[in-house]
Amino acid sequence: MCDEVMRSLYNILFAFFFCLSAPYYFLKMWRRGDWRRGFRQRFGCYDAGLQEALANRQVLWMHAVSVGEVIVCAQLIRAIEPRVPNLKIVVSTTTSTGMGELQRRLPSHIEKIYYPIDYKHCVHRALNAIHPQAVVLVEAEIWPNFIWRLRDKKIRLFLVNARLSDRSYRGYRRFGFLFQPLFASFAGVGAQTAADAIRLRELGCRPEAIQVVGSLKFDAAEPDPQRVLDVPAMLRQLGVPEGARLLVAGSTHAGEEAILAEQFLRLRRRFPDLFLVLVPRHFERGKEVGKELSGRGVKFVPRSEVTGNTQCRAGEVECLLVNTTGELRYFYEHATVIFVGRSLTARGGQNPIEPAALGKAMVFGPNMQNFAAIAEAFLKQDGAVQVRDAAELGDVLGELLADEKRRETLARNALKVVGENRGAIERTADLIVQRLRGCSF
Repeated sequence: MCDEVMRSLYNILFAFFFCLSAPYYFLKMWRRGDWRRGFRQRFGCYDAGLQEALANRQVLWMHAVSVGEVIVCAQLIRAIEPRVPNLKIVVSTTTSTGMGELQRRLPSHIEKIYYPIDYKHCVHRALNAIHPQAVVLVEAEIWPNFIWRLRDKKIRLFLVNARLSDRSYRGYRRFGFLFQPLFASFAGVGAQTAADAIRLRELGCRPEAIQVVGSLKFDAAEPDPQRVLDVPAMLRQLGVPEGARLLVAGSTHAGEEAILAEQFLRLRRRFPDLFLVLVPRHFERGKEVGKELSGRGVKFVPRSEVTGNTQCRAGEVECLLVNTTGELRYFYEHATVIFVGRSLTARGGQNPIEPAALGKAMVFGPNMQNFAAIAEAFLKQDGAVQVRDAAELGDVLGELLADEKRRETLARNALKVVGENRGAIERTADLIVQRLRGCSF
């Protein structure tokens, strides 16, 4: 199929499916709140102030889908900026939570925008407004119109922290006629593992463009310098006794909260001082999760209702439902045991590096497909425990809550894995800077 026909067909199908999904898309934005902010940017319309700030500058556009990629991006910027002094960096994200993280983590001289939807006119407007000399995509975020337009304009394109789950790999292979030329467009690719590098070559990336650098998330597991949260003080406000056991369930998805509530109530009969901190992956699910907790008799308080004046009696609250963003790390830091969500009832898993880097005992479920190599590294060195189902989760949590030495062993081994895998940020910065030569930077 010729290139022009491919592009026309893609845009017709994109417009059709976008119109079908638009009600759901806009409802989701409305539920997340502040939906008007950046709305026009999603259609490639950026204000004159941004265009003036970028005029006559050498621009590097970096795209980070959401919170995890934003944290990686912030670290990468710190490594690249000193080495390319005249560079102006623009960072885009897709989600409102990602934008919040951009605003918190990046200094004011970095421009922050929403990524345009992948329709040809939106992409055309966006690139004409920003005029990048190079673009860096964090992880495998492949949008055809965006890459086609970059290729047409001869703008150098990089893919970093690249990983491919089994599902993503099969999907790209199935539509190889579309994606193979897109993967061939990358000037540089930083793969997380040798297995990812092989898959990327099979999908069309040029062998000379690929370098195995490791996962950037091993380097990105550090606190937000703009934010501090006094968790012990908050727990005292909630009537939690000093030295109480703290079970933190991070980035949970639908179905997991009900399981955790049931297992928590069972464990609390054995450990009366046990307190649960529940952090859903999407904060807008707070009301839904609250109903799950209430229906099972868990006495909880939403994080958004905890103020400086909050004071609860001992035993009045047994669970904190975190319906805010950007605070998970601080609760992880004070956890006795951590459960990594999206791994029990949902597929994919969440990033296990952050709890490991904090020296904490962690547990996750069987579905860690999006972090398969990382999860395997922790399991091989006895730095984490993987459970098969809800019943085993309860049993393992009980064992860890009762056995301090076992928790210390897991934490020590997890820290060792993190230490052995650091350095990917510098290797990725080298990859980008070396290939930027000749881009007029």
